[in-house]
Amino acid sequence: MLIRIQLLGSRSLRDLQTSIKMIFKTDPHAHIDNHSWLQCHYLDEHDWLWKTDGCETQTKQNNKTDIICDCDHATPFAVLLMREPIAQVHWEILSYISYIGCGLSAFFTSLSIVIYVFSRNHRMDYSISIHVSLSGALFLLNSAFLLTEWGATVKPDWVCVFVAALMHYSLLCCFTWMAIEALHLYLLLIKVFNTYYKHYLAKLSLAGWGIPFVIVAVSLGLTDLKQFYGVTQITMTNTNQTNAICWITDDSFYFLNLVYFTLIFIFNSGILVAVTSSICRMKQALRNNSKLGAEFEGKTWRVSESCRSGLTVLGLTCLMGTTWGLVFLGTGYVNYPILYLFCILNSTQGFFIFLWICLSAKKQRKRNMDDRMTSTPVKTSGISSHDTSFPAMSLDDKAQK
Repeated sequence: MLIRIQLLGSRSLRDLQTSIKMIFKTDPHAHIDNHSWLQCHYLDEHDWLWKTDGCETQTKQNNKTDIICDCDHATPFAVLLMREPIAQVHWEILSYISYIGCGLSAFFTSLSIVIYVFSRNHRMDYSISIHVSLSGALFLLNSAFLLTEWGATVKPDWVCVFVAALMHYSLLCCFTWMAIEALHLYLLLIKVFNTYYKHYLAKLSLAGWGIPFVIVAVSLGLTDLKQFYGVTQITMTNTNQTNAICWITDDSFYFLNLVYFTLIFIFNSGILVAVTSSICRMKQALRNNSKLGAEFEGKTWRVSESCRSGLTVLGLTCLMGTTWGLVFLGTGYVNYPILYLFCILNSTQGFFIFLWICLSAKKQRKRNMDDRMTSTPVKTSGISSHDTSFPAMSLDDKAQK
């Protein structure tokens, strides 16, 4: 129920010495847990936001279902059911997880880049080049995230704007390179082999780094009309603690990120389902055509192959960033298991990609050694010369099967 108190004409009542007392009847059968409460609010018709300043909430001693609102101004009033977004103890734990995970990922993504730069064998491998490009985007994202609190305390103000814009750019780059990972996987595993694309890696790099740059550059170019980046205050609910960070200042601008990621998430999820289905069909065909000796050995082999296929799918899930989709399950009421999974998996994504690159490089070296020993030419995809290997599955094996 909403109560509106107003004077005729344009007159208003504010800063009253004698407050206006209103009694709201609530449902006596409604269940309110320990993390929820009822609180008096008024509607600020200028900002169109529910606010609490100037209003106090009380309950009757003999009737807990009646909520008393004492307010020093006349506006639309209502009693809202509030729920604490994140408890302070969980806030601190999640913050530590995020900072440790991002620091770990920043180190290993930089290590991936260094190894790639000084390794000549991998420069012609398009898959590893794309992995390293994603690692570079994650390195920028993790580094910018670690600077967000520092940037909010530094003068001049353009430092914080730069950090916020860098973080937004690197976030969009990560999403774009995740989509490129899915596209590359589609071309290798699902579409066709022996397909040649001129300047393939250059075109992917132009899209991976260029599209986010255009978005951020346009946002920065509109500074005179709207300031999108700067200091943002984060306040923990039901506490006086605030945390200033450098990030997007306009809430409506988050819609762009949401739409951008949603489209990429749908595309990557479709590719992941198709690749998983392809892996299952390949393993089933291999299982039907294999001649196994003993029943025990057959079970052991099936378990081993299932584990390898499962690890491959998990690696692809991390590589294409589908774990970021947990954000859709974290909307609304707080779900702590989802929050912890989101922080752990996504803050350490750079570390898992480093492991993936190492396993892929090891698989590639083993294949090159086998090729030199047998002196047998290997038929590779036209998309990428000397391409490509996965830790648990070889594309050459698929071509032979």
